[in-house]
Amino acid sequence: ALARLADTRASFVVMARALRSEQVSAPEIYAADVENGLALVEDFGLEGIVRDQTPVSERYHEAVSVLARLHSRALPQRIQSGIMEYYFLPAYDIEPLLTEVELFLEWYHPAFSKSPLSDDARSQFMKIWKDLIDPCLRDPQTWTLRDFHSPNLFWLSGREGYQRIGVIDIQDAVYGHPAYDLASLLQDARIAIPEALELELIKHYADLREASDSDFKLDQFLHAYAIYGAQRVTKILGIFVRLDRRDHKPDYLRHLSHMRAYLKRNLAYPALAPLKTWFSRLAPELF
Repeated sequence: ALARLADTRASFVVMARALRSEQVSAPEIYAADVENGLALVEDFGLEGIVRDQTPVSERYHEAVSVLARLHSRALPQRIQSGIMEYYFLPAYDIEPLLTEVELFLEWYHPAFSKSPLSDDARSQFMKIWKDLIDPCLRDPQTWTLRDFHSPNLFWLSGREGYQRIGVIDIQDAVYGHPAYDLASLLQDARIAIPEALELELIKHYADLREASDSDFKLDQFLHAYAIYGAQRVTKILGIFVRLDRRDHKPDYLRHLSHMRAYLKRNLAYPALAPLKTWFSRLAPELF
């Protein structure tokens, strides 16, 4: 609940229909009984946007185009719905974002450090994050699908343009910063995205945003991208260790190396210097 995760199937049905109304290829809902948690949905097949654990550039460009289209539009937090009066997207604000980075303290740090964190170090960590995130919450917010990455994106070759990207796992959508979903896509938790491709795709996104939105500020967006990218990586480092230690799924640990590489990319951004200092002192294995 603190992380604003959905607890009903209604959110999936609402978001699928809302995305389709924006010409995004979410699954068509053929029938739904949300009270009993049932829905009959379109099958997108098996073809994704990666091949042999390598990102397919053309497909990633179209996935970026999906986000640029959504982020260039004024999308409401309150969505009209045929299954209820309206659906109100939870705010992806300071509480869930800080709750998520705490997973690093709870799971990752104890697994790789011989010494427990002091209360002062924990407080400093959370204050650094709050100081980084708070200004970003004043930026324009939008639909944040939150799990917009390769496992949830399909290649629909029979369609055209960005509609060739089929999107699933949308039930936990929130109302947050547009930088989060782009970081989710370009710093994929399950495959390593080369830095050169990440930069190329950021430029593609920026070109599309600038062409359709005169208010788009690239410097401001890149600032937020580094922060939300670091937030997401920090959270996932904790989640993957938890999956190993609590849920007995050690296979997730093989992804830690490229997650650490993403974190170092984000920490190179000057505004994240206090966070980089904290990690360097208390989690040096990240470097």
